[in-house]
Amino acid sequence: MANEESERLGILESRYAFLEKHVAAQDRAMLEMAARLDLLEARQKQLRERVERGTDGGTIPDERPPHY
Repeated sequence: MANEESERLGILESRYAFLEKHVAAQDRAMLEMAARLDLLEARQKQLRERVERGTDGGTIPDERPPHY
């Protein structure tokens, strides 16, 4: 009986350790994704401002393409 309880406790401790490791990995991944999202939002804001100012890096010619 004591051996069986000891074995069950060992299994539970092993599972708990696995879950702790898994949660820590998920936390790191979420922090990395949040940082990347912040960077992408900042870039998107810059691009929107450039387009609104009309300085998108080039001009679009107002003419028909040659195949018309």
